Amino acid sequence: MPSLKDLKNRIGSVKNTRKITKAMQMVAAAKLRRAQEAAEAARPYADRMAAVMAGLTASAAGSDMAPRLLAGTGEDRRHLLVVLTSERGLAGGFNSSIVKLARLRLAELRSQGKEVTILTVGKKGREQLKRDFGDLFVHHVDLSEVKRIGYDNARGIADEILERFEAGSFDVATLFYNRFESVISQIPTARQIIPAVIDEPTEAGASSLYDYEPDENAILNDLLPRSVATQVFAALLENAASEQGARMSAMDNATRNAGDMIDRLTTEYNRSRQAAITKELIEIISGAEAL
Repeated sequence: MPSLKDLKNRIGSVKNTRKITKAMQMVAAAKLRRAQEAAEAARPYADRMAAVMAGLTASAAGSDMAPRLLAGTGEDRRHLLVVLTSERGLAGGFNSSIVKLARLRLAELRSQGKEVTILTVGKKGREQLKRDFGDLFVHHVDLSEVKRIGYDNARGIADEILERFEAGSFDVATLFYNRFESVISQIPTARQIIPAVIDEPTEAGASSLYDYEPDENAILNDLLPRSVATQVFAALLENAASEQGARMSAMDNATRNAGDMIDRLTTEYNRSRQAAITKELIEIISGAEAL
């Protein structure tokens, strides 16, 4: 049974931990608002870019000169998994959920006899994958010094992916990240970015109302690399909001658990203290009666 001093030290230690988790929760809440606004502001642009791409693709359908980023290499043998995670921990299951989805896709591809390589963005995902799949790593992007995610960061990642595609390193590239829904809900998402997956135009025949100058393929050659960067940027922003939401939820749970532990330790401390006082009184009374 721990002594009164040990219990008192443990109570003090848990109280200090609760102060830290409460402070981290408040910081995450402040950062979450900015990150959520940035992610939501990027969605209309990404959706509009997808709509433009859908119209162009519909107009260029049947062409033998379709860009490689749209048509692909003609094979589906080599896959690049781009795993986007955070640089810091203490965010609940935020990083683990992304890595789990990537592991499932990797196992599925390997069972089909595909070649898989991994490009990681963020230290936590790299740490979780390194033990089992370190030999598959081809590149790592460190964003630990970046205070606020910008388009330039996404452009750098997209350029690395495009250079490897042009060099023939892979046939298909897929992004793995968390899509922000709410503080308690972040959805692990896998999005194929090369070859481009274009949704059907929302209005049939709408693309026929436009004449493109230069032709559709020339415009696609310019827009497709930008589309890759836009999708990477949107994924980074979604991840940033999801990370802060997950951290805020995790720190709130940690603060509550610390409070419950303090209550239990305080009760145990009071009982031990009362038992010690009772024991001393009994010893005093017994000594008085013996006299």
